[in-house]
Parts: sequence; structure tokens; C-alpha cells
Amino acid sequence: MIGLLQRVSRASVTVDDTIIAAIGNGLLVFIGIEPDDSERHAERLLERLYSYRVFSDSAGRMNRSLNDTGGDLLLVPQFTLAADTRSGTRPGFSTAATPAEGERLFNHLLDHARHKADAYGTEVAAGRFGADMQVSLVNDGPVTFWLQT
Repeated sequence: MIGLLQRVSRASVTVDDTIIAAIGNGLLVFIGIEPDDSERHAERLLERLYSYRVFSDSAGRMNRSLNDTGGDLLLVPQFTLAADTRSGTRPGFSTAATPAEGERLFNHLLDHARHKADAYGTEVAAGRFGADMQVSLVNDGPVTFWLQT
């Protein structure tokens, strides 16, 4: 499972000219799901997202995590992250999970993220699987990392 995370000061997802998700300070994470991914991969990625130190401490060093800051989390399904781009000029998608499996695992990840957010009093928002989404963000830093489980 792939998570392309971006530290943001704000981000939102629009579908059919309607904002369906929005966050303030926190992480926007594009999620790519591969054929061999499982619930365990989703749960491990979520652990890493909440504990990955990408927020600045008082000395300006990236020593604080989402757990430490209480920031928001926006999860956006993006099957193109799992594309095969090794050759040619057109991506192949045989390296991505099937739509049904991708949606199932994305929803598993989202359910666990919302449960964790309830425990920490933070906000979790999400894009819509399979929708034509427009994502707006202000990348803070810029800070962008590729995580893979």
C-alpha cells in the first residue's frame, strides 16, 4: 500500500462542484492500493501516518508527528499511484488492485483512521473512491513523502 503524504496548512476535495472533504493543518495523503495489499498493510500505513515525524518542533526540526500535533488527516484514493510506468509513454494499471478490492481496503483504512481520530479528538476526512475529484491544497514547506508498506 502506498501513501503519498503532504504536510498541508489546508486541503479540500471537490466532487461535482461540491466540497465533500476539507481539513486545516495536517496531512493530505493520496492512497494507492496494489494487488497484494491487505488489511494489515492498511493498518501499518495508518500507524506510520500518525507517527511519521514531519511537523516542526520549537527548534524548527521535523520531530513532531500527527499524534503530537493533533492535526487533521485527509485520505484520498488515487489508483494512479500504483501504475506501472517503467516503460513506454502510457501508464499500465495491472499493478493496481482491482476497483472492488481497492475500495474495500480504502474503506478499511478510512474506518480505522476515524476510530483513531475519535480517540485523539482529531478530524479525518476523505475523498470518494472512484469519483472524479478535484483536490486543492496548500503544501506546507513543501513537505512530501512517499510511504510504502
